[in-house]
Amino acid sequence: MKGTKVKGRSFRYMLEKYLEIKGLDIIVVLNDGTEVELYKNREIIDDVIITMDGNNKRQSIPLSEVKSVDMFAA
Repeated sequence: MKGTKVKGRSFRYMLEKYLEIKGLDIIVVLNDGTEVELYKNREIIDDVIITMDGNNKRQSIPLSEVKSVDMFAA
């Protein structure tokens, strides 16, 4: 189980670094297969991805629901 914790922390660390790059389009794929495109205003608070669109509409995505992440250079 110890390896799982390290892997989880590595994922979070890498995701935090990618979220800081505003020119990167990021799509999060959830465990149920839903795809969510993250807006440029995004960050991780505790274990939740917070993203806000241009109208300040806030969306929260728990890291535990994230299956994979796709990134594209804009």
